[in-house]
Amino acid sequence: MKKLSARRRHPLAAVVVLLLALAATGGLYAVFAPASKAQADDTAQSLAIDEGKKLYSVGCASCHGTGGQGTSDGPSLVGVGAAAVDFQVGTGRMPAQQPGAQIPSKKVIYSQAEIDQLAAYISSLGAGPNVPTKAQYGPEGADIAKGGELFRTNCAQCHNFTGKGGALTHGKFAPSLEGVSPKHIYEAMQTGPQNMPSFNDTTLTEQNKKDIIAYLNAVNGEETESPGGLELGGLGPVSEGLFAWIFGLGALIAVAVWVAARTAKAKKS
Repeated sequence: MKKLSARRRHPLAAVVVLLLALAATGGLYAVFAPASKAQADDTAQSLAIDEGKKLYSVGCASCHGTGGQGTSDGPSLVGVGAAAVDFQVGTGRMPAQQPGAQIPSKKVIYSQAEIDQLAAYISSLGAGPNVPTKAQYGPEGADIAKGGELFRTNCAQCHNFTGKGGALTHGKFAPSLEGVSPKHIYEAMQTGPQNMPSFNDTTLTEQNKKDIIAYLNAVNGEETESPGGLELGGLGPVSEGLFAWIFGLGALIAVAVWVAARTAKAKKS
């Protein structure tokens, strides 16, 4: 019998060799492959924080302190969150031109990218409300009637029943909500800017906030019609009563003067 020159290979030997080759290739890939998405996100976030800190040092630190701890000219920003920054800077309220009873909205001086960087830096100082997504404040799935009920219960006493705004005490005021973006309305409810109380998700759920925004869009939208005719600014009984006194009573006085003049003329003749 002829002696075998080599031992017969096991049938699985080729599979084992293939697996070892793939493992070695995978190990090399792990070493030389580009950074993962999570690492890339962390790097981008770190860069945003660094750029935001630079912007903060130039435009905000003089009032809010070098580390956001607050001063006599501005409150602490530790823990206010990205949503507060996006609202205050995105509506032009910050940086403030001068202190006062209430800081009004004005022209925005930062780009959205710069606002995002400022928000990233302030968020790094302490956890707080995040900037809402479009799914949170968009009209999809909103209940307008429920939003109207919630708005009249929680907001109308300051902002008027259609969000036209109104005067408060000591030079303060509730601003008009007409033309304000849904994102900023959501952020205002989240953070409670200036004289407004905050409505966290325990007080008003995400769905509640969505409903309120949908109601405001319905009553203040470009296609909104006033079934009562002349709405007089939508300010409610104050403007309606003033109109009645000035024009209604004025008309009655004019008629009375006219009748008296005609009567006197008739007696003379």
